[in-house]
Amino acid sequence: MANKYIYKVVFYNQGEIYEIFARKVSQGGMFGFVEVEELSWSQGTKVVIDPSQERLEREFDGVKRVHIPIHSVVRIDEVEKQGVGRISTPKDGEAGNLRPFPTILPPGGDSPRKK
Repeated sequence: MANKYIYKVVFYNQGEIYEIFARKVSQGGMFGFVEVEELSWSQGTKVVIDPSQERLEREFDGVKRVHIPIHSVVRIDEVEKQGVGRISTPKDGEAGNLRPFPTILPPGGDSPRKK
């Protein structure tokens, strides 16, 4: 029996760092986006409630597929065990370490440099 891997996807969204777990990750059909499917939530004990994880679950409730802009992705890891998803705010100085991925304009696209 083969091991079933899960992917940990860390990305930057509106000034916060999101960490989610999913069973499928691909380049997807939309140019410049990473497609994340089958989101998976930790089924740990509910004795200790993590407000960050609950907020994440509410935000993605009913979502079948997420398209994340490639320049927002910090990293994607293939892991054997699922961890706890979370939303965190970067500490002072951490946001300076995150840089947008260079974007490519499609042919014929308007560029401010042409003007």
